[in-house]
Amino acid sequence: MDLSGTRVLVTGGAGLVGSHMADRLVADNDVVVADDLSNGHRDWVPDDAEFVEVDLTDPDGVAEVVTPEVDVVFHFAASKEVDTDRPREQFDANNAMTYNLLERMAEVGVDRIAFTSSSTVYGEAPRPTPEDYAPLEPISIYGASKLAEEGLLSTYAHAHGFTVWTFRFANIPGPAFDGSVIPDFVEKLAENPETLTILGNGRQEKSYLHVEECVDAIHHVVSTADDAHNVYNLGTRTTTSVTRIADIVADEMGVDPDYEYTGGDRGWTGDVPKMRLSVEKLAATGWEPPLSSDESVRKAARQLVERLE
Repeated sequence: MDLSGTRVLVTGGAGLVGSHMADRLVADNDVVVADDLSNGHRDWVPDDAEFVEVDLTDPDGVAEVVTPEVDVVFHFAASKEVDTDRPREQFDANNAMTYNLLERMAEVGVDRIAFTSSSTVYGEAPRPTPEDYAPLEPISIYGASKLAEEGLLSTYAHAHGFTVWTFRFANIPGPAFDGSVIPDFVEKLAENPETLTILGNGRQEKSYLHVEECVDAIHHVVSTADDAHNVYNLGTRTTTSVTRIADIVADEMGVDPDYEYTGGDRGWTGDVPKMRLSVEKLAATGWEPPLSSDESVRKAARQLVERLE
């Protein structure tokens, strides 16, 4: 679809990816950001976007922001912790938000939605993992919730005339202190540059795509892919390990810490130790990841260190 001159709703638009997406869209579109600020920050929302603080698990809140004037929804809102101590609440909340949006969209005649899923839907699958890999066997409640949401979106694409773009994310770093591994290392080393504790054995390897490239890929796919149900992996062709991330962060901060490992092949319950997504389908649309995983990590680390300074 043509992403210009449209009214766009970005849910979760005060979070890392959502705020960057809103910033990308706001110059050429009328952008509404809907967020309950549980994960996001009000000051991340672009000045030219309309902001509505709303709980999307409440159908009345969804009705406030999904109006007949909306042309497309970018649905980024989610409870994102992979290792949550409230799994049932997370599963219910994520699916309630998505189902509420879809029902309201059908009610008012809005039929285009882009959705951020996750590589966690694949579970511990072979690498690199293509979009048509099966069976999908997630090992975390977060991954299970994303897979369930994908099922809802598929139903609305195939049975209700919607156009759906589903994006299965790699790890998406950026200039945000959001509790993920890179900002966690930056904050720990700022407090104690001598020693760094690393969860697991440090050999966990995953794909990292910087948030700026992630948003560019989403914009490209939504602008060019026009099937009823479009599923794309978003990642790089490479991986990097947790120990390598520690090396990069330490190098950017100019420190040389000793590493202490908690042990085991994963950092937490539900952590997938090895993940690399196939991006051949994405490349076939004409978009290639411009940075490797190491380069994406270094770019985010440098941005975070500059913010500290």
